[in-house]
Amino acid sequence: MDRESLFEELLQQSYALRRDVRESTATRRRLTTDELLDVLRHRELLELLIEGPLDRRDIQTQLGISRATSHRFTRWLEQQGLAERRDGRWSLTGRGETVAEEVLRFERNLRAAARLDPLLECICPDHTEFIVEPFADATVTTPTPEDPYKPVERFLALLAESDSFRGFNTTHMVPPGVERFYASLFDGKQSEIIYLPVVVDALRETHPDKVADAVERGHLALRTREALPYGLAIFDDRVGIGGYDDETGTMRVFVDTDDGIAREWARRVFEAYRRDSVPLESTADA
Repeated sequence: MDRESLFEELLQQSYALRRDVRESTATRRRLTTDELLDVLRHRELLELLIEGPLDRRDIQTQLGISRATSHRFTRWLEQQGLAERRDGRWSLTGRGETVAEEVLRFERNLRAAARLDPLLECICPDHTEFIVEPFADATVTTPTPEDPYKPVERFLALLAESDSFRGFNTTHMVPPGVERFYASLFDGKQSEIIYLPVVVDALRETHPDKVADAVERGHLALRTREALPYGLAIFDDRVGIGGYDDETGTMRVFVDTDDGIAREWARRVFEAYRRDSVPLESTADA
């Protein structure tokens, strides 16, 4: 399966999960809390057997459990149709392998949600299109007392390493006084940015000649849109998402990754917002 097919599958699964939550229990039976807890109570054995068949002694040794406990665990798996015993060794059934994989994915996504908490807090009202899974191992940068601009520095470091840049933002990508960013835009880096109209107006007022020259030479494309959800940055090899303080406009968190599915997600999100934006030429005389 190629990357685009994987992305489509992940996207559809994400939307399907949201539909499931909205569906009435009258049309689809939900698992009870006890049923879910039973699976989690046996997760260590499920995760162990997904690596391959084991006899009872190996199960006891690797899990550090008694013979009685191992009997209870394997009996439950067998009753649920998740495992079977062949030639003295326990192995997962096809259903069991699927359940074990979902348990691993569940735990991974819980860890990801905890790591991404600073970002999710910023974009929560607008993150229906955001998919957590591809960002599970992303780099999460937040301010510290010693370095309150650490997220901005992370963004600038990635920008410096990239030959091209596309993105959108609810405010200035970086504080207006940080000339490193504006030098990148004006001095040749191939860039396309979607801003709120008020931000574009401020940029043109601050750097009128440089903006006009960069746009005319064709290496800077500015577009406007009346509403944007968060900050999105697409570099050559990585993508990033910025979360901002609603009152001050300062960057509270920057999350970036080189995950292929995340990059495909970012490309599609950018293109969707780009289609519903207006190029600078159309607003120049407004």
